[in-house]
Amino acid sequence: GERYFGAIDMVTSDMSEALAGADVVMVVVPATGHRNIAALCAPHLQDGQIIVLNPGRTCGAMEFRQVLRDQGCGARVLVAEAESFIFASRSVGPAEAKIFRTKNAVPLAALPATDTPKVMAALKLAYPQFIPAKNVLHTSLDNMGAVFHPALIILNSARIESTRGNFEFYIEGVTPTVAHILEVVDRERVTVAAALGIRALTAVEWLHTAYAAVGDNLYEAIQANPGYRGIKAPRSLHHRYIIEDVPMSLVPIAALGARFGVSTRAIDALINLASILHRTDYHRHGRTLDKLGLQHLSVTEITRYVEEGELEAGL
Repeated sequence: GERYFGAIDMVTSDMSEALAGADVVMVVVPATGHRNIAALCAPHLQDGQIIVLNPGRTCGAMEFRQVLRDQGCGARVLVAEAESFIFASRSVGPAEAKIFRTKNAVPLAALPATDTPKVMAALKLAYPQFIPAKNVLHTSLDNMGAVFHPALIILNSARIESTRGNFEFYIEGVTPTVAHILEVVDRERVTVAAALGIRALTAVEWLHTAYAAVGDNLYEAIQANPGYRGIKAPRSLHHRYIIEDVPMSLVPIAALGARFGVSTRAIDALINLASILHRTDYHRHGRTLDKLGLQHLSVTEITRYVEEGELEAGL
């Protein structure tokens, strides 16, 4: 395939230096780092800067804004999140990445949604793949990593340990039975979204939108996706598909379900199994509603927050 070299103007661990004069701050780290990045950024942000969590996973923009508030950040900045990462890619060396496929369309929304047009205008030349989402509830609850990543790695645990990931993660790791479990997780996610007034895409619909992959069911759609071919499984179970996607994706979805009366039996099972696997408590360490400032809010109040911004309820 084609190879490209991208020169980097500056590499620094000094957040003040990194942010100085930046119009757009693209945060491309596992979602477990968003809280720390927000705290480090808070003293140095300037009015008008745009922060894009690429991607935000579930409720990333909400967490980032909450940390900025907690840190007393007075700068008027725009915070947005992408629903997914634009590239299906893997690191293949210390300074090299392989891009298997670029997604056709990736929804993006700002918090509040009234800022989304400004963010889109700043990004459209460099990232034409970004399309505007209605609000961050849509980008958060259409986070397909929550559906695919934790379940696939847990259900393929023995094979990952015995082969050190020497198999195609999606093409070989998704059998009809595994796909059925993914579909149950997906239905729970869609039902939680519906409780918040959101019509979330199903996983099958998302695969068609992102990759133009078509199938009568999830198994067929995954197998039909050329963007997944060649992607190997993780070499270890200590991987971001659990470390990131369980606490930063599944936990907030389950928490929203519990808050608004939606059963998430399959999602809860995955969180519990991941917690046992990693000897931790992902329910406690994840993006809980209190960390997002949502614990006492109604659906109407959450919707007003994501659409318009600040609320009288302490937000």
